[in-house]
Amino acid sequence: MGRENETAPGSFPIAPRRRIRRRAFLQFAAVLVLHPRLIPPAGAADPSTATSLLSAPLELTGDWGESPRQAAAIVIARMREMSLAGVRLLSDRQPERLRVEEHSSGSPAIWLHDDPRKTAWIIVDIGGRDWCKLAYQFGHELGHVLANSWEATAKPQPPTQGLEEAMVEAFSIRGLGLLAASWERNPPFAGDAPFAKAIRQYRADVIEGYRKPGQPKPGAEFAAWLRQNRSALENGGGLTPAEGPAILAILGELEHDPGNVEDLGALNRWRSRSAVSIEDYLTLWKASCNQIHAPGRLPVKLRSLFRLG
Repeated sequence: MGRENETAPGSFPIAPRRRIRRRAFLQFAAVLVLHPRLIPPAGAADPSTATSLLSAPLELTGDWGESPRQAAAIVIARMREMSLAGVRLLSDRQPERLRVEEHSSGSPAIWLHDDPRKTAWIIVDIGGRDWCKLAYQFGHELGHVLANSWEATAKPQPPTQGLEEAMVEAFSIRGLGLLAASWERNPPFAGDAPFAKAIRQYRADVIEGYRKPGQPKPGAEFAAWLRQNRSALENGGGLTPAEGPAILAILGELEHDPGNVEDLGALNRWRSRSAVSIEDYLTLWKASCNQIHAPGRLPVKLRSLFRLG
């Protein structure tokens, strides 16, 4: 896939309280609220129980241009449904509402804010009816929300932010595969089953973009790769080409075991978040898994993969 003109997801702009309130006021009339009863995700929580990331109502804001807002909402809802289907959502920091805002320029992002406090706010930037890019960008940012990186205090920090970026990128790529299968079986738009082929090709292009000659393949020894690339990974603010092998390795783990997806819900539940070494990050993550009763297999697997002892 030619990705020169596509900005990788994953930045976290921080919004002052006053600005958020003004934006919310100006855009109130343009907000489309999707209650779960209108677009019910499979396995959504019972209305009598607490809201989860899967069942939280969706809001669409911003200027969607040539992309019909209701159609975009359907694609977003299906991507969320497929990405989280069959996955236990165990975090104690799940949003009560999910807002997706379209920008005409700039990077996809999580908008960090404190008003409204319980709303996870995702920003995307797509062309007209570009449902593949919408699903991909939304899936990446949804991964950050799953990883507890949506509240006002969730400022990304070195040296381990790159590991979270790799994990949520793998989460998004996994979601594209599930979306394609769902689209083919039960297209969200009448007669649109053939579009599943376009989703699969988009996903294949993303994966191919992370394959570089001479880099380790999934399942291979990663210790030497980590030593060679550690400085670049720890000093980068978002996705870098060096992360390709880690993304593909993590993708394989997420596709092999849904319990590994559940482990993402235990990320960043400690005060220092990503401002610790990768060794400490994996230790804190495993302890967090134990606290919320997540399987805890993925942090153990990554420690073994990177030969961190």
